[in-house]
Amino acid sequence: MRTSILVPAYNELKTLPLILEKLSKLDIDKEVIIVDDGSEDGSEEWVKKTITENRYPYEIRFIKHSRNMGKGKALITALNAAKGEISVIQDADLEYDPKYIKELVRLIEKDGFAVVYGSRLLSGESETYSLLYLWGNKFLTFLNNLLFGGQMTDSYTGYKAFRTEVLKKLNLTSTGFEIEAEISAKVSIGKYKFKEIPIVYFSRDRKAGKKINYKDAVKGVLKIIEICLSRKKIKKTQKSS
Repeated sequence: MRTSILVPAYNELKTLPLILEKLSKLDIDKEVIIVDDGSEDGSEEWVKKTITENRYPYEIRFIKHSRNMGKGKALITALNAAKGEISVIQDADLEYDPKYIKELVRLIEKDGFAVVYGSRLLSGESETYSLLYLWGNKFLTFLNNLLFGGQMTDSYTGYKAFRTEVLKKLNLTSTGFEIEAEISAKVSIGKYKFKEIPIVYFSRDRKAGKKINYKDAVKGVLKIIEICLSRKKIKKTQKSS
């Protein structure tokens, strides 16, 4: 099965080369779809040159947003372009190490799971730059599990893998970081065969370019409430699509 690795990126030229280098070491059939969400740091020029020179031993496709539209929008753009049977989200900032992708893919390809998350809280080794960020994540996960019957430990993890057909059935609409809440809520509503694996995560701080903030947590709560109010319609749409 081919894997589409979806890479939303905004001003991440410092880490993109290392991401692509690490992906070279993954012994899986893959394509990498980079969506540049209006970067102004030279990312577009670098990626295009990389593709022209065939620097990496796998297919790279590049899509450019004319302006910054948000992680959610970049992710949806990448998903619409995906050709693989499996889709994995890989953030461009390197807080998540690509070495875990192979196990995420194996659980879908070999063990029949529809959705696999890499949980930062299961390993006991992850580092976060802020306790407030950690508590916010735990609250959003609790809310998701309470309202939608999920059994997640880390609903806001950036490491998520799916059968592509399942991810497309979610009919995602969020443009910002609240897309994490939307994905987890709709996965829980759909009762897809789900598993988490422990991953080690190293968060960067504001000075290093950390973008998510408390306002995004509020948006996540509002998104969960919005989905809760329309859950019957969502469930019906998932079954019919």
